Amino acid sequence: MTIVIRFICLAIGMAFGLFQTGYIVGKANGIDLRNYGSGNSGTTNAVRVLGTGKGLLVLAGDAAKTLLAMLIVYFTFGRMYPDMKLLLCMYSAMGAIISHDFPFYMHFKGGKGIACTAGYCIGLCFFNPWIFIVTFFVFLIPFLTTHYVSLGSILVYVALFAEFILYGQMQWPGFEYSQDVLIEIYVIMFILASLAIFLHRKNIVRLVKGEENKTYLVKKHRDAYNAEKAAREAAKEAAKSSSEN
Repeated sequence: MTIVIRFICLAIGMAFGLFQTGYIVGKANGIDLRNYGSGNSGTTNAVRVLGTGKGLLVLAGDAAKTLLAMLIVYFTFGRMYPDMKLLLCMYSAMGAIISHDFPFYMHFKGGKGIACTAGYCIGLCFFNPWIFIVTFFVFLIPFLTTHYVSLGSILVYVALFAEFILYGQMQWPGFEYSQDVLIEIYVIMFILASLAIFLHRKNIVRLVKGEENKTYLVKKHRDAYNAEKAAREAAKEAAKSSSEN
């Protein structure tokens, strides 16, 4: 029976994840985000293309859908199965992230799940608020110092995976489960981390090469960066043309 409950929780999350906030906000502003910038319908591309205000709206929508899915599971199946409450909530979050990343009606071209992960971390506050506090600063500090969203996003999943194992093995508040349940929790966390890293594989290559795009929330800084980037690309094209001639 609990196998069926797992699938139901996963399906609840997937249903919420299909609500593509970035696509809706983009269409409301007359564009399809997938045809601009990085071609991604997530928060980062929304900030770059539509501006900080609308980008934060996308962030709020994507975080909310994951959180809502978790809350439904928490207050229904979580009460029915308290010995696996966290696990069931994780199934709903995983469903939301997967269907956000690969929406079938958008040819499986969605976001990268980081805004959904923000909602996931907020939902985890019901179990242990330290998870959100730690991951918030793990993302914020690298982002504010480098302006690389991808770097902060990858570090968040590394931190989450480490936190889950630490809290679980030490039986910290919110993680007092049997070893069998904990192992399944670790497996789901590993799947989510692996998915995030896979979707950021191109970003990782650009980070290594020092070619990753930066994201600025303040418009004047964003405009200055875009102008500088355009000038570099123009200079590169001019040098390429001259060498070919």
